[in-house]
Amino acid sequence: MEFSLLLLLAFLAGLLLLLLRGHPKAHGRLPPGPSPLPVLGNLLQMDRKGLLRSFLRLREKYGDVFTVYLGSRPVVVLCGTDAIREALVDQAEAFSGRGKIAVLDPIFQGYGVIFANGERWRALRRFSLATMRDFGMGKRSVEERIQEEARCLVEELRKFKGALLDNTLLFHSVTSNIICSIVFGKRFDYKDPVFLRLLDLFFQSFSLISSFSSQVFELFSGFLKHFPGTHRQIYRNLQEINTFITQSVEKHRATLDPSNPRDFIDVYLLRMEKDKSDPSSEFHHQNLILTVLSLFFAGTETTSTTLRYGFLLMLKYPHVTERVQKEIEQVIGSHRPPALDDRAKMPYTDAVIHEIQRLGDLIPLGAPHTVTKDTQFRGYVIPKGSAFVWAKASRGPSCSSSSPPSCRTSPSPAPCLPRTSTSLPGRVAWATCPRATRSASWPAEGATGTLPLPQSLGVPASVENGPRLLPHLPASQTWGQPGPSPWSPRCEESSLWSHLLPMGCGFSKDSGNCSLPLLPACGTGPSC
Repeated sequence: MEFSLLLLLAFLAGLLLLLLRGHPKAHGRLPPGPSPLPVLGNLLQMDRKGLLRSFLRLREKYGDVFTVYLGSRPVVVLCGTDAIREALVDQAEAFSGRGKIAVLDPIFQGYGVIFANGERWRALRRFSLATMRDFGMGKRSVEERIQEEARCLVEELRKFKGALLDNTLLFHSVTSNIICSIVFGKRFDYKDPVFLRLLDLFFQSFSLISSFSSQVFELFSGFLKHFPGTHRQIYRNLQEINTFITQSVEKHRATLDPSNPRDFIDVYLLRMEKDKSDPSSEFHHQNLILTVLSLFFAGTETTSTTLRYGFLLMLKYPHVTERVQKEIEQVIGSHRPPALDDRAKMPYTDAVIHEIQRLGDLIPLGAPHTVTKDTQFRGYVIPKGSAFVWAKASRGPSCSSSSPPSCRTSPSPAPCLPRTSTSLPGRVAWATCPRATRSASWPAEGATGTLPLPQSLGVPASVENGPRLLPHLPASQTWGQPGPSPWSPRCEESSLWSHLLPMGCGFSKDSGNCSLPLLPACGTGPSC
C-alpha cells in the first residue's frame, strides 16, 4: 500500500513538473497558439497526414507566427515570406542555432557541419564550401566529377534498351557516387558490394528516421532512450558507416601528398596538420568523420529523390520534355557534356528544374533550429534555446524580375521563382539524360501500364503512365500555377539539408524566396 502511494505521489510530482515546464509563462512571451495538453502538448490536434497541413490550418487562426507544443516542448512556427525573411535575414544571428534531432544526437553530438553550432559551424561550413568550390586548383573540379557520373548514368540507362526499370537504387547510386568522388577521390561501380552496403545502411536509416516510432522517440527521448527501438538500429547503422569513413581517412593519411591533395579528406587532413598547435581549432578527427557523414546525409536522398520525381513529372507532361529537349539540342548539342555555364543560355530548362523543385516541395518545413539568445520578434519574446521551424511552403509562388518572361506573359510551363542556387548534379543529369534518350516514345493517351516504385520515397507504390502518371498530383494543377504539394509527409520529416543554410545565405532579400541547394553552395543572402 505504501509503495503504491509513493508511486502515485511520484507520478503526480512528475506531472506537475511537466505542467510547469510546459506552461507558456515559463517560456518568455511566446506567440499565441492552441492550448496544450499535459505531456502530449498539441499532438492530438496535429493532422495525421503531416505537420505542414496542421501548421497551415493553424496559420489561418493565429497568423504568420504562432506556437505549438510537441510534447512538453514549445516550438515557434514561422509562416509567410515576411515572417521568414524577418527571422532568417533581418535577425540572422539570433535565429542561426541548430536544433537537435534525438535519434541522431548520440552519433553527431554537436559535431559535423550539420549539427554544429556557433563558431564550430561557421568554420566547418566555410571550409566545406571553399573546398568544394575551389577544389583542386587546376585538378578535376566538382563539375567534372559530376559530368563523369552523368555519363555513367546514361550508359547504365542504355543497358535497359527502353524496358521499364525501377530507378530508385540507380539514382541513389549516382548521387552517392558524386559525393564519394568528391570526398574519397573515387567513384564506385554500381554493383560494388561495399558501395551497395553503404547505400543500404543510409537508406535503411532514412526510412527508420521517418518512421512513426522515431517521431515518438523524438518527443520522449529522455525516457525512451533506455529501451530498445529504432533509435538503436539507426545508431548501429551510422556507426558502421563511420567505421568505413574512419578506415578511408586512415588510408588517406598513410598516402597523403601535401603538394597534391586528391579530395576533400586530403584537404581536411592538411588543414588539421596546419592547425595542430591550436588547441581551439575545430579541425580535428571527430569533426572530419562527422562532416563527411553530414555530406552524405544531406545530399544523397535529396538529390536522388528530386531526380526521380522530376522524371515522373516529365513523363506526365511530354510537351514540356519536348521543349526542354529542343533547347538542350540547340545549346549543348550531342558532342559535349552539359556544363553549368550553359544555364544562362537555357532559360526554359532552368525554369523547368525550378518548377520541379516547387512542385516537389522537398523540404516544406525547415529542419529544427533554435534561437541563440533571448529574441524580440514581432512583439513577442522567444527565449534562448527555443526551437523554431519555418513553413516555407506557405510562401507560395510569385513572379519576380528574375523569372523567365514566360512566367509573366505566357500560360506555358515556367516557374515563378528567382534564379537561385540549385543542385549541380541534378542540373547536369537533367541535361544529359533527355539528350541520351531522345528516341523514347511517350505513352499514348489512356495508357494503363504501371511502373512499380517503392512507396518509401514519396511516390505511390504503383504509378500509372500517361496522362494519369501522378494520381496524387491534382488534375487541375499545371506548371507555373500554385497548388498543394504532391510530396509525401515523409520528406518533410527526414530532410536535413536546411541545417547547412548559412545565416542570411540561401534566402533572397529582394525576392523573398528560399534557395535550398542540394550540394553545398551559397545562396543569394546578404552575407554570402
